[in-house]
Amino acid sequence: MAESETLEYVTEHERILQEIESTDTACVGPTLRSIYDDQPNAHKRFMEKLDARIRNHDREIEKMCNFHHQGFVDAITELLKVRTDAEKLMGQVTDTNRRLQEAGREVTAQTEEVICCRIQQRNMVTTVEKLQLCIPVLEMYSKLKEQLESKRYYAALKTMEQLEKVYIPRVSQYRFCQIMAENLPRLREEIKEISMSDLKDFLESIRKHSDKVGETAMRQAQQHRTFNSAVAKQANIGHYDKPVYSFNGRMHTQNGLMIGDDIGDEEEADEEIPTAQDLVDFSPVYRCLHIYTVLGDRETFENYYRKQRKKQARLVLQPQANMHETVEGYRRYFNQIVGFFVVEDHILNATQGLVTRAFTDELWNMALSKIIAVLRTHSSYCDDPDLVLELKNLIVIFADTLQDYGFPVNRLFDLLFEVRDQYNETLLKKWVLVFREIFELDNYSPIPVETEDEYKLVVSRFPFHDAEIEKQQDFPKKLPMSQSVPQIYTQVKEFIYASLKFSESLHRSSTEIDDMLRKSTNLLLTRTLSSCLQNLIKKPHIGLTELVQIIINTTHLEQACKYLEEFITNITNVSPETVHTTRLYGLSTFKDARHSAEGEIYTKLNQKIDEFVQLADYEWGMAESDGRASGYLMDLINFLRSTFQVFTHLPGKVAQTACMSACKHLSISLMQMLLDTELKQISMGAIQQFNLDVIQCELFASSEPVPGFQGDTLQLAFIDLRQLLDLFMVWDWSTYLADYGQPTSKYLRVNPATALALLEKMKDTSKKNNIFSQFRKNDRDKQKLIETVVKQLRSLVNGMSS
Repeated sequence: MAESETLEYVTEHERILQEIESTDTACVGPTLRSIYDDQPNAHKRFMEKLDARIRNHDREIEKMCNFHHQGFVDAITELLKVRTDAEKLMGQVTDTNRRLQEAGREVTAQTEEVICCRIQQRNMVTTVEKLQLCIPVLEMYSKLKEQLESKRYYAALKTMEQLEKVYIPRVSQYRFCQIMAENLPRLREEIKEISMSDLKDFLESIRKHSDKVGETAMRQAQQHRTFNSAVAKQANIGHYDKPVYSFNGRMHTQNGLMIGDDIGDEEEADEEIPTAQDLVDFSPVYRCLHIYTVLGDRETFENYYRKQRKKQARLVLQPQANMHETVEGYRRYFNQIVGFFVVEDHILNATQGLVTRAFTDELWNMALSKIIAVLRTHSSYCDDPDLVLELKNLIVIFADTLQDYGFPVNRLFDLLFEVRDQYNETLLKKWVLVFREIFELDNYSPIPVETEDEYKLVVSRFPFHDAEIEKQQDFPKKLPMSQSVPQIYTQVKEFIYASLKFSESLHRSSTEIDDMLRKSTNLLLTRTLSSCLQNLIKKPHIGLTELVQIIINTTHLEQACKYLEEFITNITNVSPETVHTTRLYGLSTFKDARHSAEGEIYTKLNQKIDEFVQLADYEWGMAESDGRASGYLMDLINFLRSTFQVFTHLPGKVAQTACMSACKHLSISLMQMLLDTELKQISMGAIQQFNLDVIQCELFASSEPVPGFQGDTLQLAFIDLRQLLDLFMVWDWSTYLADYGQPTSKYLRVNPATALALLEKMKDTSKKNNIFSQFRKNDRDKQKLIETVVKQLRSLVNGMSS
């Protein structure tokens, strides 16, 4: 057993030794570790085995050395022999090397020079190549600087774009190119700022030049309208065929003839009027638009431009406070607005999308509302018709100008109808002063004409026709109306002309213009002239003679109304038989004025009668009458007689009515004088004197102071007084009381109350003047009769009241 184990150990140790001999030393560790992993004292046996193996190898080495020793000795001996030759050869080589080094030193120096030249040549070639790449960049950058200095910003931006995309990327490794690339954004911002500054200057410039641009555009529109008007007139005359084109202010027709020579130099100078492009330099806008487009910021530019123009529009639309005082104020206002929109229209057509039609329409609608509000306000302050007419002409030119640029202006023409009403109001106010002056300067007497020329002059101014006057061959003559009649007629025609001026250029039909003229003329007649006539009639200094003449004047003016109708018809060429034609209301106006004058005649005549009656100074207690009529009454009758002679010229029954009214008023005044409550006593002598005055009144009435009365119609105005006085003069109380209430009564017009009041006054007089009459039988009987009559009259009065 022990022998077998020993054999195993020997075999294992042999294997390990073979591994150690054949394995790299780095891998010996695991082999040796296996020795120690075996049974205890195994390594001692291995060491013994290892020592035996070493001794074995030593013996083999010793055998090998002994075998090769002689050869080694021989080799050493030969090597020693070669040593001397090697030293000699070494010396020769060293000497040869020294001589070679000395000989190659110059070549080396030349070679180094050649190398340096080659390096320099290569560097130069490289430098040239790089410079050829850099020079275009530098040239472009220099070009950029020149463009910036010459303010060619759009070209500068294009140059920047080429630098960034083409040139700089080729030499981007160089520092100067990096500096250039860093400067380009800053230069772009500078260009944006400069272009924006130019735009601001442009906006400020067009704000200042809007007035001039608008004035130019409106002048062109006005000349165009004048030219068209002249052409239309020639077309109506038929001097030329249909025009097909125009050149240098003259129209050419299809047959080659020239027209328009008589239009004047105004059209020939049309080409000399500068346009908006001549007055305003639009290049800053184009330049700024291109710059912002290139920079990709076009939307910002568009928004800024539109915002600023909206602000300027609001400033332009703001009028001056005193604009309504002069036409120049309105002209400047319109010029600025037209200039603003002419510029916008040019921008709209010259640029692509900077402003749009929707934007300009929005601006125009906003402006139009503001313009209409401003004109309504300021035109209401104007009281000068000439200024209102000039304003209308400006509005028409303003509207025509903007309409030529494509802006809708219908609302402006609608506004003109409101301005027309204002114009008519100012005309009416002006004609109030005209009519007042005519009435104040009129002498209210028939017009004397000394010669036939004077007569023709009057007839030419007023349509007067009178067969009797025309038959009179001899001069001088007197026309029935006063000087104010032809003057008023002429002024009415002047008013129609003035009203017609406003209707020109309103693009309205003849029927509409005819209707406007008739309505405004009706206002003149029914309101202005009627008011002036009414005020004239009511004036205190207008006497009866003047009132008579006013009635005559209104009669002739009323007859002339049909000629005013014809006058308007001739102007408008609209037949009066047209269904919707407005009629003139002059007939009613003059009739109303005449009726007022007639009423005023009656009133003034009664006032004059009252003035005479107030002069009456009766001695109510007189015993007997003077035997003649009172002086105041004779003066009154003479006044009435002379007055009624003037009334013979009055038309119709005016004179008869006035005469009857005067007699009735005189009768009533006399009756009131008798029945005055302050008059306490009346004697029979006073009754007799009063009777003499009434007799004179009756004689006046019977003398037919105004022709046309039938029978004793005028005397009936005094019938109440006559019957009352007859009752007291005859003292016929028995007949009065017996026949009272009978239609055939002699004293039918005597009222019991009136008789009682007068009898009471006479009763008191009898008591006072006849203190001792009670002692005489006749007087006592009379007194008793009076008392009896008084009682009966009182019973009649009480019966009437019950």
